[in-house]
Amino acid sequence: MTRVFWSFYPCIRAFRNCKPIVQIDGTHLYGKYKGALLVAVSQDGNGNIMPLAFAVVECETSDARHFFLTHLRIHVVTRDGIGLISDRHNSITSAIARSNGSWEPPRAIRMFCVRHIASNFLRNFKAPTVREFNVQYARLRERGEAYTKWLDRIPHQQYALAFDNGYRWGYMTTNLVECINGVLKGAGNLPITSLVKATFYRLNELFTRKRAEAEARLNAGHVFSEYAINKLQLNQQAAGNIQVNLFDRQNEVFEVREMPSSLEHAVNLRQRHCDCGEFQTYRIPCCHVFACCANQRLDWQQYVHDVIV
Repeated sequence: MTRVFWSFYPCIRAFRNCKPIVQIDGTHLYGKYKGALLVAVSQDGNGNIMPLAFAVVECETSDARHFFLTHLRIHVVTRDGIGLISDRHNSITSAIARSNGSWEPPRAIRMFCVRHIASNFLRNFKAPTVREFNVQYARLRERGEAYTKWLDRIPHQQYALAFDNGYRWGYMTTNLVECINGVLKGAGNLPITSLVKATFYRLNELFTRKRAEAEARLNAGHVFSEYAINKLQLNQQAAGNIQVNLFDRQNEVFEVREMPSSLEHAVNLRQRHCDCGEFQTYRIPCCHVFACCANQRLDWQQYVHDVIV
């Protein structure tokens, strides 16, 4: 039985500045040499997908997953506090249990891709707050108690934004991995050495293009990605309809009210937390944070996570 694991130094180095999330998935090889290609990816603050590592294994067994995760932890993902997103395959569960804690709390928190739980679960249960989760949960229970009983077998923190403590960064699926599978389209029928070369040349082409895009953005004076800029602008505009009722500037705690709905939220700037859930999920100021900053004449940019800049 022969397996191979590989990563590239630019990917390893770039991960130091990526979001602390790792998505893993596998795809079958369909050429002369059968087996499976395992892939791990992350994402930087500008929304660019960062391939981290690859492995060719005989199939997606517990031993093969353990081989991949062990080398991934030793050679690439060396920092702690990682959010690991995967499907619910038993082989991954077994491999993590054999990892001597390297892929378990507090070093890593495993969460599930909700697409693998149910195809429409993302639309119905992407609830960033406990309040929204409870509303959706009650609606599901109204359809039949059997649904919620089945759901209760899965820990809430492994599929719901409201309970993930920010480890997901808003990602509900393993779509980042599938994007890399798209970059490697057609490589699954190549001999192993050619497959490794294909990952090198295609990723080199991808990185070259992304570097040119980044340089163009910086030359234009854009500090943040286009997605982040649009998100920030929308939140800043929405802040005009929010009143700051109470505040404790010393402890950076505020109470705000949305108008005209009169819905109230608590904002803790020091802990970077807002009841709406967006602040701690996406690591950029939500509309409530913008309102607090405007009220106290604070620079909102200090509340944008370093990885987004």
